[in-house]
Amino acid sequence: MLLLVGLGNPGRGHEQDRHNIGFMAVDEIIRRHGFSPPRSRFQGLLAEGNLSGEKLLVLKPMTFMNESGRSVAEAQRFYKLDPDRIIVFHDELDLVAGKIKVKRGGGAAGHNGIRSLDSHIGKDYWRVRLGIGHPGDRGRVHGHVLGKFDKQDARWRDPLIDAIATALPDLVTDGAGAFMNRVAIALRPPAQRPEKTPPAADNGSHANVQDDQQPAKTTLGAALSAAFSRLRTSKQK
Repeated sequence: MLLLVGLGNPGRGHEQDRHNIGFMAVDEIIRRHGFSPPRSRFQGLLAEGNLSGEKLLVLKPMTFMNESGRSVAEAQRFYKLDPDRIIVFHDELDLVAGKIKVKRGGGAAGHNGIRSLDSHIGKDYWRVRLGIGHPGDRGRVHGHVLGKFDKQDARWRDPLIDAIATALPDLVTDGAGAFMNRVAIALRPPAQRPEKTPPAADNGSHANVQDDQQPAKTTLGAALSAAFSRLRTSKQK
C-alpha cells in the first residue's frame, strides 16, 4: 500500500494558487486512473484505487498547508504505514517552473507544508517536487506562491500534471528513476518522442519541460529506483 499526498490549501479561493499544484497533481491522478470519489477522512479528502497490483490511497489534507502533517499522520497511524510508503506532491520555489524532481528525505527549504510533515511523521518520506519558479525577490515570495496561475503558466503546468498522471504506474512498479524518465518522454514534443519507450535511464531524477530535447538527467536515479523497488518487494513478503 502506498499513500499519495497532495499539498495545498482548501477552498475555492485557492484552487488556482501556485501553492496548490500538489492538489492539482493528485486530482488528475484520481481522475485519470478511475479512483474512488474522495470522501472525508483524516482531516482531509481520501480517495482509493489500485494500480499495477498496488493499493493506492490519495489524501488531500484540508487543514490548510501549515498543518498538513496532522492529516497525514492520522492516515499513517491508521494504516500503519512506514514513512517510505508515503509520496508527497508539492510546489517547489527553488525549481524552475515546469521542472520536477523526486527525492527521499531532505530539508523543508522554507515550505511550511513540508515542515509540518517533518514534525509529525519524520523526514523519511518521498517528495515529488514541482517547480513553480522563484519571483527573484524574497519579499515577493508570499504573493507568488499564493498568486494564481495565469495562461502563460498553463503552457507548462498542464503538460506537467498530465505527464505525472501518465507516468505514475512507473513510479509504483519501478521507482523514481523510471518515473522521471517517463515524465521526460511525456513532456517532449510529439515529433521528438521515440516510437517505443526506452528502458529507464540509470542517471535520471529530474525532468524539465523547457529542456525537452534532452533525456532526464539526475544524480540519484539508479539508487532511488533500486531502493524503492526493494522497499516494495519487502512489503509484499
